[in-house]
Amino acid sequence: MAISLTDSAAGRVQQYLHKRGHGVGLRLGVTKTGCSGYSYVVNYADAVADGDVVFEDKGVTVVVDSEALPFVDGTEVDFVKNGLNEAFSFRNPNIAGECGCGESFTV
Repeated sequence: MAISLTDSAAGRVQQYLHKRGHGVGLRLGVTKTGCSGYSYVVNYADAVADGDVVFEDKGVTVVVDSEALPFVDGTEVDFVKNGLNEAFSFRNPNIAGECGCGESFTV
């Protein structure tokens, strides 16, 4: 089981945590929504709770709720800038399909 980060994603998380002045890392999860079933939930983790699974990659702590882990296990998180747009993106080996707009996925 693992969640990995690209250099770009790790740098963005470290930069933002430094700017915030607090937090332990990146929290990655899923929620039921969208036309394909699930979408990613990305927040900055301020603490590790019971039931969380913790990963370390490139100096960044990644926190995942154990119930979300089967949906995101093996995912590589990237941070992409395209013109004025910037966002985290995901390469998830568990995905069976995605909706046309790319906002949700099926496992």
